[in-house]
Amino acid sequence: MPATKTAPPAKQTVSHAQSHPLLSLWNAYYESTSTRLKTIDAFLVFLVLSGVIQFLYCILVSNFPFNAFLAGFASCVGQFVLAASLRAQVNPANRSEFKEVSPERAFADFALGSIVLHFFVYNFLG
Repeated sequence: MPATKTAPPAKQTVSHAQSHPLLSLWNAYYESTSTRLKTIDAFLVFLVLSGVIQFLYCILVSNFPFNAFLAGFASCVGQFVLAASLRAQVNPANRSEFKEVSPERAFADFALGSIVLHFFVYNFLG
């Protein structure tokens, strides 16, 4: 009696997007996010990187003068909070939460808050 050959088990094919979830996330972000929000997101990334660099410099090199480090780091954190608030207010998906706030009003609040923040940072420097 000849040996019967069995077919190899069928391999499950996984799509390219499912095999790389970060790539899938990036593609969805790139396709569905407006240019205005991408610009704010790029500024947020810049603020995070700037804060991390300042913190690493303070730890690795020197923290003299310490008030300059605190002012710079507080400026990054404060500006990040203001920019994240701006992003939340101009995002069309959040329109139901910010009915009475127009994008122009949100930007004016962001600009005024930034001026006040940097006034305090400048005063803290001495």
